[in-house]
Amino acid sequence: MTSPAPSPDAASQALLRVLALVPAGRVVSYGQLADLAGLPGRARLAGRVLRLADIRDLPWHRVVAANGGISLPEGSDEALEQRQRLRAEGITFKGKRVDMKQHQWRPDLAALLMLMEG
Repeated sequence: MTSPAPSPDAASQALLRVLALVPAGRVVSYGQLADLAGLPGRARLAGRVLRLADIRDLPWHRVVAANGGISLPEGSDEALEQRQRLRAEGITFKGKRVDMKQHQWRPDLAALLMLMEG
């Protein structure tokens, strides 16, 4: 028996809580953000929530595609802003992609749970 899917509001809140925890100099993919929020396989939901939510005060720029690419339209003001913000935090790129091996956030599960409770 599978557990029921969380309500859209609960899912959005979980995604945004995890997003707030991503430290400077680290990135997560949309799928990883969903996984860390307890929503495995919901990368598209993560993208939709980030697109629709008011996230000006959250580190939205630290979320990239699984391959390290910026998902915003190439050449758009938003994509340029994301790239600039990431570089300002010391994130390095290989071509047009973030070096995921070097910069992907890999929190310890216990530490993540403590951060979310605090």
